[in-house]
Amino acid sequence: MPVSGATSDAGRPDPDALLRQVGQEGRGRLKIFLGAAPGVGKTYEMLSEGASRRRDGVDVVVGVVETHGRIETEALTRGQEIIPRRDVAYEGRALSEMDIDAILARAPRLALVDELAHTNAPGSRHPKRYQDVEELLAAGIDVYSTVNIQHVESLNDVVASFTRVRVRETVPDRILEMAEIEVVDIPPDELIERLKAGKVYLPHEATRALGHFFSKSNLSALRELALRRAAQAVDAQMLDHVRSLGVGGTWAGSDRIVVAINELPGADTLVRAAKRVADSLRAPWTALFIETPRTQHFSDAMHARVAATMTLATQLGAAIATVPAAHVVEGIQMFLADARATQLVIGKSRRSRWFELRHGSVVDRLVRASPDVTVHVLPIGENAPPAERPRRRGPGWGSPIGYVAATVMVAGVTAMASALFHILDLGNVALLFLLPVMAAASLYGLRTSLYAGLASSIAYNFFFLPPVGTLSINNPENVVSIFVLLGVAIVTSQLTSRVRAQADLAAASARTNATLAGFLRQIISVDDTAVAAQMICDDVARLLGVQVLLLSSSPGTGLAIHAATDAGYRLDTMDQAAAAWAFDTGSVAGRGSGTLTASEWLFHPLKAGDRIIAVLGIANDNGGDPIRADQLPLLTSLIDQSALVLERLRLAADMRDVEAVRTRDRLRAALLSSVSHDLRTPLTAVIAAADALEHGATPDLIATIKAESARLNRFIANLLDMARVEAGALRLNIDAVDLSDAVTGAAHDARRALEGHAIHLDVPPDLPLVRVDPQLFHHCLLNLLDNAGRYGDPGTEIVIRGRHRFGEIRLTVLDRGPGLPAGREGEVFETFRRLEGSDRAVGGTGLGLAIVKAFAEAMGMTVEAGNRDDGSDTGAAFTLVFPSTLIVRDAAPESAV
Repeated sequence: MPVSGATSDAGRPDPDALLRQVGQEGRGRLKIFLGAAPGVGKTYEMLSEGASRRRDGVDVVVGVVETHGRIETEALTRGQEIIPRRDVAYEGRALSEMDIDAILARAPRLALVDELAHTNAPGSRHPKRYQDVEELLAAGIDVYSTVNIQHVESLNDVVASFTRVRVRETVPDRILEMAEIEVVDIPPDELIERLKAGKVYLPHEATRALGHFFSKSNLSALRELALRRAAQAVDAQMLDHVRSLGVGGTWAGSDRIVVAINELPGADTLVRAAKRVADSLRAPWTALFIETPRTQHFSDAMHARVAATMTLATQLGAAIATVPAAHVVEGIQMFLADARATQLVIGKSRRSRWFELRHGSVVDRLVRASPDVTVHVLPIGENAPPAERPRRRGPGWGSPIGYVAATVMVAGVTAMASALFHILDLGNVALLFLLPVMAAASLYGLRTSLYAGLASSIAYNFFFLPPVGTLSINNPENVVSIFVLLGVAIVTSQLTSRVRAQADLAAASARTNATLAGFLRQIISVDDTAVAAQMICDDVARLLGVQVLLLSSSPGTGLAIHAATDAGYRLDTMDQAAAAWAFDTGSVAGRGSGTLTASEWLFHPLKAGDRIIAVLGIANDNGGDPIRADQLPLLTSLIDQSALVLERLRLAADMRDVEAVRTRDRLRAALLSSVSHDLRTPLTAVIAAADALEHGATPDLIATIKAESARLNRFIANLLDMARVEAGALRLNIDAVDLSDAVTGAAHDARRALEGHAIHLDVPPDLPLVRVDPQLFHHCLLNLLDNAGRYGDPGTEIVIRGRHRFGEIRLTVLDRGPGLPAGREGEVFETFRRLEGSDRAVGGTGLGLAIVKAFAEAMGMTVEAGNRDDGSDTGAAFTLVFPSTLIVRDAAPESAV
């Protein structure tokens, strides 16, 4: 990824590395047994080491282990403490998964967790087992786990390219980077023999595997990948450790390549050479550009050449870095030390002998200053033609205002020294003339400060050295003084100018970091993809001064503009072809790239893992190249951050869709269960009664038919009411209702549901009228009374109580039964929800209370569920709350009862 900013000082611990170490305090440690393929013995090795740690007195448990019927592996589980798995119900089956809560409650020192890439059953706390492991680590529990190399996310497509098998269960690379890795390795021939002997798969499966995945060529390639990935992880951990200690040196456990690019023709050959070196060593490599004060004077052609070279490096797989420094050698040395690079590729252009005498050779200085780094020196083209050489006009020679200001400062110091000459000697006067030199260097640059130094020397000679009023000097000592003053002025100018240049570079780096931080801070809080896309376009356009559009693909329309800085943008055929190329291949296309350069736009793919999620197009208003070289690192960082944000929003949307599907499936299953039970029961009674009618009607038979038919009608009404609620088809007819009359009518209509219960109506007749829909309110009361009659203990009293307090009316239905589970009272209002272990688990469809809540909220009321707190027996209490806005007249509130 791009790097921009100063590198860490040599000998000083890296703050980021120290923070990562601090972050590990109190966490468990992860060890991964990495194998090239199934059957190499990862689980066996993990169990063996776990048993060894147990014999050493470490508290070890087996969280989950998959023996796959292998006798040797099963033998190692004997004598181990194994945490029982938990069953997860899924589509009518019981799936067993690791019980993470049981492990956390057991709190061992070490847990053995097999198959790190495993996908947990739906309904588990985490979708992936590696997330379970992360929770164990956060609790301070050490974990041993296993994984095969084909399950590593970054290598998934590489493995698929030669095995022709793409695994769906992957582990992020960050998990391996935080773990100690032990490679479990056996030669391919030995693994094939194990397979033929039936020690890996059953015989018929082994025969098929030998002809496909377990070929010797595949196993050799997988073995190499496993060894290299383990070496990379060890190298990264080693570098992080030495950085945290501030230890110098390259620590060349593995090769790390850096190619230093410049603005000269032929810089692209350096990139291609570095790519060949990196491929031959299979080493990571970085394209480095040093941004010095001289960079500000580059011509447009030079900027374009650097941008094209950086783009080429990106396309060839390099990380890119832009480091600000006062000098090229200084910047390269700092980056080499910070990256612990082992090899440097650099170009040497043809310079005149006079140029090298004046400025020295960058290559020679690097070779002398970097004895631990192998330096590859390649000849590159001639110097840039005169038309492309850095521009020295303008600020290079200083502005007229600077020279005027320097003259004024010298005159001011001369006047002040003249006024104080009677108390100052010549040495102190000479020191005063250093003030305008330093001020000019700080404010206006090197050349202006040199002018100030020369003017100060002349003023000092003319006004203060005898003979005064002439430029001649009588005393030879004063000749030395004048040259010392001039020399000090020149050195001071150089130092001050260099400090100013470094301050400017530091300020530019700080601005870049602040820009990225501000961009990410604004966009990270957005939860809408369309809003995020527009913010990306607007911010990139504002930060880089370009026109921006974002294209994404949808099933119906294909690749289309999703957001843009100007809604009127339309892409022509060439632009569309370049955008499609960038989206399909994941490579940069368009103007300034190497593909479809006739397009006016430059298209960058936004990648998330191995997916292309969008394409960002940029163009220049004046028709020039879309992006300058010095802007490329910032653009790359903005693209990376934008891709992460869009991927996060996509995953969040997918999770919402998955949750909606799960909810729909749960509702469908609950509905089928309710229909099969609550329709069949009354239908069975009606059918039996109808059969009995052949022998003559009796009052009991007629009553049964009426009661069960009414039950069926109520059930169908509840289904229709819930359908109306979910479809948003409720139509309210608000009217003033007397609560006493409404409660009395509902109790009368629900008398069959309340059989066997005494009804106590405690609703004062002087309660104010309320504005509700009479029919919907009646449905609410019927469902609450039906719920109380169904779940109250037989023979107990059901109370309907109304109170007017604190500006609101509370109408409560109380039963006497086991009550509701503490902390889960609100769940009773969910559709098809019946709480186990409570009085809400007996029969019913789970629709009645959901309808009460929906109707109440539609009328502006709220409904509460809880347990009785009036000091009587246990039981549930359901309350309808009428706010003051629904009260028609405000009668005098009762005192608290």
